[in-house]
Amino acid sequence: MVINMKIIVDAFGGDNAPLEILKGCAEAIAEYGIDILLVGSKSKIEKVANENGVILYRMEIHDTEDIITNEDDPSEIMKSKNKSTMAEGLRLLAQGEGDAFVSAGNSGALVMGSTFIVKRIKGIKRCAFAPIIPKEKGCFMLIDCGANVECRPEMLKQFGIMGSIYMDKVMGVKNPRVGLVNVGVEEHKGGDFQHETYNKLKGSNLNFVGNIEAREIPVDAADVVVTDGFTGNVMLKLYEGVALTLMGKIKEVLSANVKTKIAGAMILPEMKALKKQIDYNEFGGAPIMGISKPVFKAHGSSNAKTFKNAIRLTVDYVRGNVAEEIKNAIETESSEPIAKASDPA
Repeated sequence: MVINMKIIVDAFGGDNAPLEILKGCAEAIAEYGIDILLVGSKSKIEKVANENGVILYRMEIHDTEDIITNEDDPSEIMKSKNKSTMAEGLRLLAQGEGDAFVSAGNSGALVMGSTFIVKRIKGIKRCAFAPIIPKEKGCFMLIDCGANVECRPEMLKQFGIMGSIYMDKVMGVKNPRVGLVNVGVEEHKGGDFQHETYNKLKGSNLNFVGNIEAREIPVDAADVVVTDGFTGNVMLKLYEGVALTLMGKIKEVLSANVKTKIAGAMILPEMKALKKQIDYNEFGGAPIMGISKPVFKAHGSSNAKTFKNAIRLTVDYVRGNVAEEIKNAIETESSEPIAKASDPA
Protein backbone atom coordinates (compact mmCIF):
# COMPACT_ATOMS: atom_id res chain seq x y z
CA MET A 1 0.00 0.00 0.00
CA VAL A 2 1.24 3.49 -0.86
CA ILE A 3 1.32 5.86 2.11
CA ASN A 4 1.28 9.69 2.13
CA MET A 5 0.94 10.21 -1.60
CA LYS A 6 -1.44 12.76 -3.09
CA ILE A 7 -2.35 12.67 -6.78
CA ILE A 8 -3.86 15.81 -8.34
CA VAL A 9 -6.62 14.94 -10.82
CA ASP A 10 -8.29 16.98 -13.55
CA ALA A 11 -11.91 16.06 -12.74
CA PHE A 12 -13.26 17.48 -16.00
CA GLY A 13 -10.72 16.23 -18.53
CA GLY A 14 -11.82 13.60 -21.05
CA ASP A 15 -14.98 12.42 -22.79
CA ASN A 16 -16.53 10.75 -19.74
CA ALA A 17 -15.77 13.34 -17.08
CA PRO A 18 -16.55 13.83 -14.32
CA LEU A 19 -18.39 10.59 -13.46
CA GLU A 20 -15.89 8.03 -14.76
CA ILE A 21 -13.01 10.10 -13.38
CA LEU A 22 -14.59 10.12 -9.92
CA LYS A 23 -15.29 6.39 -10.05
CA GLY A 24 -11.72 5.69 -11.17
CA CYS A 25 -10.36 7.83 -8.34
CA ALA A 26 -12.50 6.01 -5.78
CA GLU A 27 -11.22 2.64 -7.06
CA ALA A 28 -7.61 3.88 -6.98
CA ILE A 29 -7.96 5.13 -3.39
CA ALA A 30 -9.36 1.78 -2.29
CA GLU A 31 -6.65 -0.18 -4.07
CA TYR A 32 -3.52 1.97 -3.66
CA GLY A 33 -4.17 3.83 -0.40
CA ILE A 34 -3.50 7.29 -1.84
CA ASP A 35 -5.18 10.67 -1.46
CA ILE A 36 -6.70 12.62 -4.35
CA LEU A 37 -6.94 16.35 -4.96
CA LEU A 38 -9.73 16.87 -7.51
CA VAL A 39 -9.63 20.04 -9.60
CA GLY A 40 -12.98 21.26 -10.89
CA SER A 41 -16.38 22.68 -9.99
CA LYS A 42 -17.06 21.67 -6.38
CA SER A 43 -20.84 21.87 -6.80
CA LYS A 44 -20.84 19.75 -9.98
CA ILE A 45 -18.48 17.15 -8.52
CA GLU A 46 -20.59 16.75 -5.39
CA LYS A 47 -23.82 16.61 -7.41
CA VAL A 48 -22.52 13.89 -9.75
CA ALA A 49 -21.05 11.94 -6.83
CA ASN A 50 -24.31 12.05 -4.87
CA GLU A 51 -26.43 11.08 -7.87
CA ASN A 52 -24.24 8.07 -8.66
CA GLY A 53 -23.32 6.82 -5.22
CA VAL A 54 -19.64 7.76 -5.44
CA ILE A 55 -18.20 8.42 -1.98
CA LEU A 56 -15.61 11.20 -2.05
CA TYR A 57 -13.53 9.53 0.64
CA ARG A 58 -9.95 10.90 0.83
CA MET A 59 -10.75 13.35 -1.99
CA GLU A 60 -10.24 17.08 -1.57
CA ILE A 61 -11.65 19.51 -4.12
CA HIS A 62 -9.90 22.57 -5.54
CA ASP A 63 -12.83 24.61 -6.82
CA THR A 64 -12.57 26.05 -10.34
CA GLU A 65 -15.22 26.29 -13.06
CA ASP A 66 -13.34 26.73 -16.35
CA ILE A 67 -12.54 23.75 -18.62
CA ILE A 68 -10.22 23.47 -21.60
CA THR A 69 -11.82 21.28 -24.29
CA ASN A 70 -10.36 19.30 -27.18
CA GLU A 71 -11.67 22.01 -29.51
CA ASP A 72 -9.57 24.68 -27.78
CA ASP A 73 -6.18 25.61 -29.21
CA PRO A 74 -3.50 24.20 -26.86
CA SER A 75 -1.99 27.66 -26.39
CA GLU A 76 -5.18 28.81 -24.67
CA ILE A 77 -4.02 27.05 -21.50
CA MET A 78 -1.60 29.96 -21.07
CA LYS A 79 -4.14 32.60 -22.18
CA SER A 80 -7.94 32.53 -21.89
CA LYS A 81 -7.97 29.10 -20.17
CA ASN A 82 -5.27 29.81 -17.59
CA LYS A 83 -7.81 29.14 -14.81
CA SER A 84 -9.08 25.90 -16.32
CA THR A 85 -9.03 22.63 -14.40
CA MET A 86 -5.93 21.51 -16.29
CA ALA A 87 -4.00 24.75 -15.77
CA GLU A 88 -4.93 24.91 -12.09
CA GLY A 89 -3.95 21.27 -11.58
CA LEU A 90 -0.55 21.82 -13.16
CA ARG A 91 -0.09 24.96 -11.07
CA LEU A 92 -0.89 23.04 -7.89
CA LEU A 93 1.68 20.41 -8.88
CA ALA A 94 4.33 23.08 -9.52
CA GLN A 95 3.56 24.58 -6.10
CA GLY A 96 4.07 21.24 -4.36
CA GLU A 97 0.41 20.65 -3.44
CA GLY A 98 0.60 17.08 -4.72
CA ASP A 99 3.04 14.43 -5.96
CA ALA A 100 1.74 14.09 -9.53
CA PHE A 101 -0.97 15.29 -11.93
CA VAL A 102 -3.28 13.18 -14.10
CA SER A 103 -5.60 14.43 -16.86
CA ALA A 104 -7.56 12.83 -19.68
CA GLY A 105 -8.02 16.21 -21.34
CA ASN A 106 -6.59 18.06 -24.37
CA SER A 107 -3.21 16.43 -25.14
CA GLY A 108 -1.61 19.46 -26.77
CA ALA A 109 -2.68 21.73 -23.93
CA LEU A 110 -1.30 19.28 -21.38
CA VAL A 111 2.09 19.26 -23.11
CA MET A 112 2.15 23.05 -23.34
CA GLY A 113 0.94 23.55 -19.78
CA SER A 114 3.41 21.02 -18.42
CA THR A 115 6.26 22.70 -20.29
CA PHE A 116 5.48 26.28 -19.22
CA ILE A 117 3.87 25.79 -15.79
CA VAL A 118 5.63 22.75 -14.29
CA LYS A 119 8.61 23.08 -16.69
CA ARG A 120 10.98 20.57 -18.23
CA ILE A 121 13.87 18.91 -16.44
CA LYS A 122 17.00 21.02 -16.97
CA GLY A 123 18.82 19.85 -20.09
CA ILE A 124 15.82 18.08 -21.67
CA LYS A 125 15.25 19.41 -25.19
CA ARG A 126 11.60 18.38 -25.48
CA CYS A 127 9.12 16.42 -23.41
CA ALA A 128 7.54 13.36 -25.02
CA PHE A 129 4.40 11.21 -24.91
CA ALA A 130 5.42 7.68 -24.00
CA PRO A 131 2.63 5.09 -23.81
CA ILE A 132 3.21 1.54 -22.61
CA ILE A 133 1.98 -0.90 -25.25
CA PRO A 134 1.46 -4.68 -25.05
CA LYS A 135 3.57 -6.99 -27.19
CA GLU A 136 3.68 -10.77 -27.60
CA LYS A 137 5.13 -11.15 -24.11
CA GLY A 138 5.10 -8.18 -21.77
CA CYS A 139 5.10 -4.62 -23.02
CA PHE A 140 7.25 -1.86 -24.51
CA MET A 141 7.38 1.94 -24.44
CA LEU A 142 6.82 3.90 -27.65
CA ILE A 143 8.47 7.33 -27.42
CA ASP A 144 7.55 9.90 -28.82
CA CYS A 145 3.87 9.48 -29.71
CA GLY A 146 2.87 12.96 -30.79
CA ALA A 147 4.31 15.66 -28.55
CA ASN A 148 6.91 16.56 -31.19
CA VAL A 149 5.99 16.19 -34.85
CA GLU A 150 9.47 17.31 -35.89
CA CYS A 151 12.49 16.10 -33.94
CA ARG A 152 16.27 16.39 -33.92
CA PRO A 153 18.59 13.41 -33.38
CA GLU A 154 19.71 14.62 -29.94
CA MET A 155 16.05 14.66 -28.87
CA LEU A 156 15.64 11.00 -29.80
CA LYS A 157 18.76 10.13 -27.82
CA GLN A 158 17.15 11.76 -24.78
CA PHE A 159 13.93 9.86 -25.50
CA GLY A 160 15.98 6.66 -25.28
CA ILE A 161 17.48 7.73 -21.95
CA MET A 162 14.12 8.68 -20.44
CA GLY A 163 12.39 5.58 -21.74
CA SER A 164 15.09 3.29 -20.37
CA ILE A 165 14.78 4.81 -16.89
CA TYR A 166 10.98 4.47 -16.92
CA MET A 167 11.05 0.85 -18.09
CA ASP A 168 13.58 0.02 -15.37
CA LYS A 169 12.08 1.94 -12.44
CA VAL A 170 8.35 1.56 -13.21
CA MET A 171 7.95 -1.55 -15.36
CA GLY A 172 10.78 -3.58 -13.79
CA VAL A 173 12.66 -4.25 -17.05
CA LYS A 174 16.36 -4.40 -16.23
CA ASN A 175 18.83 -3.06 -18.80
CA PRO A 176 16.02 -2.32 -21.30
CA ARG A 177 16.79 -2.68 -24.99
CA VAL A 178 16.45 0.49 -27.05
CA GLY A 179 15.58 0.30 -30.73
CA LEU A 180 15.27 2.97 -33.43
CA VAL A 181 12.27 2.70 -35.77
CA ASN A 182 13.49 2.50 -39.37
CA VAL A 183 12.60 0.98 -42.74
CA GLY A 184 15.20 -1.74 -42.31
CA VAL A 185 17.55 -3.16 -39.70
CA GLU A 186 20.77 -2.39 -41.57
CA GLU A 187 22.83 0.53 -40.26
CA HIS A 188 22.76 2.37 -43.61
CA LYS A 189 18.93 2.37 -43.91
CA GLY A 190 16.92 5.58 -43.71
CA GLY A 191 17.92 9.18 -44.40
CA ASP A 192 20.31 11.62 -42.76
CA PHE A 193 18.03 12.00 -39.73
CA GLN A 194 17.99 8.26 -39.05
CA HIS A 195 21.75 7.94 -39.67
CA GLU A 196 22.64 10.72 -37.22
CA THR A 197 20.18 9.42 -34.62
CA TYR A 198 21.58 5.90 -35.00
CA ASN A 199 25.12 7.15 -34.35
CA LYS A 200 24.05 9.12 -31.27
CA LEU A 201 22.25 6.12 -29.79
CA LYS A 202 25.11 3.79 -30.67
CA GLY A 203 27.60 6.10 -28.96
CA SER A 204 25.54 6.34 -25.77
CA ASN A 205 25.56 4.15 -22.67
CA LEU A 206 22.12 2.79 -23.58
CA ASN A 207 21.51 -0.85 -24.42
CA PHE A 208 21.00 0.08 -28.07
CA VAL A 209 20.04 -2.86 -30.31
CA GLY A 210 20.04 -0.89 -33.57
CA ASN A 211 17.34 -0.25 -36.14
CA ILE A 212 14.04 -2.10 -35.84
CA GLU A 213 11.28 -2.63 -38.38
CA ALA A 214 7.66 -1.97 -37.46
CA ARG A 215 6.57 -5.58 -38.08
CA GLU A 216 9.00 -6.82 -35.39
CA ILE A 217 7.83 -4.38 -32.71
CA PRO A 218 4.73 -6.37 -31.59
CA VAL A 219 6.89 -9.49 -31.24
CA ASP A 220 9.87 -8.44 -29.12
CA ALA A 221 12.12 -6.05 -31.04
CA ALA A 222 12.91 -3.77 -28.10
CA ASP A 223 11.71 -2.56 -24.70
CA VAL A 224 12.02 1.14 -25.63
CA VAL A 225 11.00 1.98 -29.20
CA VAL A 226 12.35 5.39 -30.18
CA THR A 227 10.97 7.52 -33.00
CA ASP A 228 9.79 11.04 -33.86
CA GLY A 229 6.34 12.14 -32.69
CA PHE A 230 4.71 12.02 -36.13
CA THR A 231 5.77 8.44 -36.84
CA GLY A 232 5.02 7.37 -33.27
CA ASN A 233 1.50 8.77 -33.32
CA VAL A 234 0.70 7.01 -36.61
CA MET A 235 2.13 3.75 -35.25
CA LEU A 236 0.13 4.00 -32.01
CA LYS A 237 -3.19 4.61 -33.73
CA LEU A 238 -2.59 1.86 -36.29
CA TYR A 239 -1.61 -0.53 -33.49
CA GLU A 240 -4.80 0.22 -31.56
CA GLY A 241 -6.94 0.03 -34.70
CA VAL A 242 -5.56 -3.35 -35.76
CA ALA A 243 -6.05 -4.76 -32.23
CA LEU A 244 -9.68 -3.59 -32.07
CA THR A 245 -10.40 -4.87 -35.59
CA LEU A 246 -8.81 -8.25 -34.86
CA MET A 247 -10.79 -8.74 -31.66
CA GLY A 248 -13.96 -7.71 -33.47
CA LYS A 249 -13.34 -10.23 -36.25
CA ILE A 250 -12.66 -13.02 -33.76
CA LYS A 251 -15.89 -12.20 -31.93
CA GLU A 252 -17.73 -12.21 -35.27
CA VAL A 253 -16.38 -15.66 -36.17
CA LEU A 254 -17.20 -17.12 -32.73
CA SER A 255 -20.80 -15.90 -32.90
CA ALA A 256 -21.49 -16.88 -36.53
CA ASN A 257 -23.49 -20.07 -35.85
CA VAL A 258 -24.26 -22.73 -33.25
CA LYS A 259 -21.00 -24.62 -33.88
CA THR A 260 -18.79 -21.54 -33.43
CA LYS A 261 -20.80 -20.39 -30.41
CA ILE A 262 -20.14 -23.72 -28.70
CA ALA A 263 -16.44 -23.41 -29.59
CA GLY A 264 -16.45 -19.85 -28.26
CA ALA A 265 -17.94 -20.95 -24.95
CA MET A 266 -15.24 -23.61 -24.60
CA ILE A 267 -12.39 -21.11 -25.04
CA LEU A 268 -14.04 -18.16 -23.26
CA PRO A 269 -11.44 -17.91 -20.41
CA GLU A 270 -8.59 -17.92 -22.95
CA MET A 271 -10.31 -15.25 -25.06
CA LYS A 272 -10.83 -13.05 -22.01
CA ALA A 273 -7.14 -13.41 -21.17
CA LEU A 274 -6.18 -12.46 -24.74
CA LYS A 275 -8.46 -9.43 -24.68
CA LYS A 276 -6.91 -8.28 -21.41
CA GLN A 277 -3.41 -8.77 -22.81
CA ILE A 278 -3.99 -6.45 -25.78
CA ASP A 279 -6.39 -4.02 -24.08
CA TYR A 280 -4.93 -0.49 -23.93
CA ASN A 281 -7.21 0.20 -20.94
CA GLU A 282 -4.87 -1.97 -18.85
CA PHE A 283 -2.19 0.73 -19.15
CA GLY A 284 -4.44 3.80 -18.94
CA GLY A 285 -2.46 6.32 -20.95
CA ALA A 286 1.02 7.79 -21.19
CA PRO A 287 3.47 9.66 -18.99
CA ILE A 288 4.74 12.97 -20.34
CA MET A 289 8.44 12.24 -20.06
CA GLY A 290 10.92 15.03 -19.39
CA ILE A 291 8.77 17.19 -17.09
CA SER A 292 10.30 18.10 -13.72
CA LYS A 293 7.39 16.53 -11.82
CA PRO A 294 5.19 13.55 -12.78
CA VAL A 295 2.45 14.37 -15.31
CA PHE A 296 0.34 11.58 -16.81
CA LYS A 297 -2.00 11.80 -19.82
CA ALA A 298 -4.89 9.35 -19.43
CA HIS A 299 -6.84 8.20 -22.48
CA GLY A 300 -9.41 10.79 -23.58
CA SER A 301 -12.10 8.10 -23.61
CA SER A 302 -11.13 6.81 -20.16
CA ASN A 303 -13.72 4.86 -18.22
CA ALA A 304 -13.31 4.19 -14.49
CA LYS A 305 -11.05 1.18 -15.06
CA THR A 306 -8.81 3.01 -17.52
CA PHE A 307 -8.44 6.02 -15.24
CA LYS A 308 -7.71 3.84 -12.21
CA ASN A 309 -4.92 2.17 -14.19
CA ALA A 310 -3.59 5.57 -15.23
CA ILE A 311 -3.35 6.47 -11.55
CA ARG A 312 -1.63 3.14 -10.84
CA LEU A 313 1.13 3.93 -13.34
CA THR A 314 1.39 7.46 -11.96
CA VAL A 315 1.85 6.07 -8.45
CA ASP A 316 4.60 3.76 -9.75
CA TYR A 317 6.20 6.74 -11.52
CA VAL A 318 6.36 8.67 -8.22
CA ARG A 319 7.61 5.67 -6.26
CA GLY A 320 10.31 5.03 -8.88
CA ASN A 321 11.53 8.63 -8.52
CA VAL A 322 11.67 8.73 -12.32
CA ALA A 323 11.94 12.51 -12.75
CA GLU A 324 14.96 12.69 -10.43
CA GLU A 325 16.58 9.69 -12.13
CA ILE A 326 16.18 11.39 -15.53
CA LYS A 327 17.60 14.63 -14.14
CA ASN A 328 20.68 12.79 -12.86
CA ALA A 329 21.15 10.88 -16.11
CA ILE A 330 20.94 14.05 -18.22
CA GLU A 331 23.38 15.87 -15.93
CA THR A 332 25.83 12.98 -16.23
CA GLU A 333 25.45 12.82 -20.00
CA SER A 334 25.85 16.59 -20.35
CA SER A 335 28.97 16.68 -18.21
CA GLU A 336 30.88 14.09 -20.24
CA PRO A 337 31.58 16.19 -23.37
CA ILE A 338 32.47 19.18 -21.18
CA ALA A 339 35.09 17.12 -19.34
CA LYS A 340 36.54 15.87 -22.62
CA ALA A 341 36.69 19.40 -24.02
CA SER A 342 38.71 20.60 -21.01
CA ASP A 343 41.40 17.94 -21.51
CA PRO A 344 44.75 19.25 -22.78
CA ALA A 345 45.16 19.01 -26.55
